[in-house]
Formats: sequence, structure tokens, C-alpha cells
Amino acid sequence: MPHGNVKKPPSDYPANALPSFGRAELPRLDLLRSFEAAARTLSFTQAAEELFLTQSAVSRQIQQLEEGLGVPLFVRRHRALLLTEAGAVMQRAAIDCLERLRDATALVRAAPSLRQVSITTTPGFASIWLIPRLARFTANHPQVDVRISATLDLLDLARSQIDVAVRFVPIRGGRETPLFAETVLPVCAPSLLRDGPHPLRQPTDLAHHTLLTVDAPAHYGAMMDWGPWLEATGAGDLRMKNTLRFNHYADAVAAAVAGQGVAIGRFPLLDEHLKDQRLVTPFKGGAASQRGYYVEIAAHAQRNTDAQDFVAWLRTEAAALAP
Repeated sequence: MPHGNVKKPPSDYPANALPSFGRAELPRLDLLRSFEAAARTLSFTQAAEELFLTQSAVSRQIQQLEEGLGVPLFVRRHRALLLTEAGAVMQRAAIDCLERLRDATALVRAAPSLRQVSITTTPGFASIWLIPRLARFTANHPQVDVRISATLDLLDLARSQIDVAVRFVPIRGGRETPLFAETVLPVCAPSLLRDGPHPLRQPTDLAHHTLLTVDAPAHYGAMMDWGPWLEATGAGDLRMKNTLRFNHYADAVAAAVAGQGVAIGRFPLLDEHLKDQRLVTPFKGGAASQRGYYVEIAAHAQRNTDAQDFVAWLRTEAAALAP
């Protein structure tokens, strides 16, 4: 059924008189734009204001379109316009055509800025290890937009549209090579090591200090934090004076730097903290945590050269940590 504003064309323009157009006979884009605006507003004046044209210019363009088609598109009444049946057909076509052009134009214009690599990893790895080094990657890849999702959740790469994951997971028995394995050892601020009534000389001295620990999600396991070192030193029943618990490892490290207690240091993650003496290790002999940082690249990113470059850069940075 015709639209409510549609009126049948006069008898000298039969409804079936719409001609077929070849590619060379398509209406000009400027005529379609003016027609779409006039058909939507049912006003040459409003269409002209919208398109920054004069009312007479819009009227002439509509007339040119009608002459090219051989049918009237509007019934012109005093202070009113109505679409003819032919006009309603052309309105639907014009809307579809212009929308497709807008979408295609937006896609093509956005294409140069769509060079991006999205990464998911733990908050600790992101803030302590990755972000301080990231300027070296972006300096060599200035056109690449790097997006980091720092979370303890194990995100599905395909569903989340993430290109690369750095997973902190148990050592995988030689099937893959991790970026690096991990050694754990207590760390604290230099002032805590040498000052106060209970300097840290041996593990039993920890009983006089505050334990800084992380409440990790269940899938990381209970041995993620202090467990491996306490087990390796035979101090599994050690009780410290009190405990401060954090959701994220980086917060526990920050508390240790501030001298609020003793945290478990994860190396080589904290190598730079030892080099600049923000933290010190009061005891010798670290323990392997049996966990490592593994790189996973999504199937949809296998042909993303920027994602491949990012993974190669990660491995180069990790290799530089080797003694």
C-alpha cells in the first residue's frame, strides 16, 4: 500500500512509466541528496536549509530529476508537498543508496586508523613489566594503536576480539617456551631491612613483620603467592605479625616499596625494582613458582602483521632479561 502522504500521479504520468536505468543513466548524487531531504521533510525550504542551498536550487534539482525519470515525484500544492507513488519508490531507493554510501565512506575513511593490537594480560604483568617497556614498541610502530585489557579473568580471545594474550599459567612441560619462567623470593623496602627492632636476617625474623599478600582467583591456585617460597624453605607454618591483603599484585608491590611490610617478589618481573633499589631481597635462595608467562595469539590475528610484530617484540624484550 502507498504511504499515507503518497498520492497517485496524474494520468499523463502512469504509475508503470518508471524507466529502467543503465549504469550511465543513474541520477546524479547531488540530485538524490536533494530529493531524499525534500521527500523526508516534504518541504523544499527545509531541505534547502539542511543542505545549505537556496530553495530555488533544490526546486530546480528536483525538477531535473523528474525530467530525467520522466515522471513527477511530488504533487505540488499550495504550501504542501505530497509524494507520488513514483516518488515513494525513489525515496526508498535513495535512502538505501545514501545509507550504503555513508557506511562505505565511514569504513574506508577509518581504515588507516584501524591498525591496532589488543592485548590481555594480568594487571601485575601489565603495570610492572609491559607498560614501562611499551614505548620501545610504539616508537617503532607509531601507526599501531595498542589496547591493553589488564584483568585476572581468562578472556576468550575470539569472543572478546583480542589479538594477543600473555597468560600467567603453570609451566606446560616443554610443549611451549614461555616468555620467562618465574622465581619467587621475599622483598621489602631497604629501610625495613636495616632499621627497627627486628631487622630481617633470616626467615624466622618475618614473624615480626607484616605479610603483604594477594587474594588471587581460584583458577590461579593457592600456591601462587607465598606458597612456593615457604614450601622450599621449610617455613610453611610461619605466622607473621599481621597481614595486608590486596586484589592486585602491583598494589602489594607498591605497599612493599612504601615500607608497609614484606611481599613475595616475582622475578624477573621485579628486576628493575632491585636495580634501582626500590626493593631489596633480605634472604638468598629463590624458589621456582612453577608458573610462567606464555604468549597466545588469536586465530583471527594470525594474519595481523602488527600482532605478529608485537609478539616478536615481546619475545625480544624477554630474551634481553636472560643472564
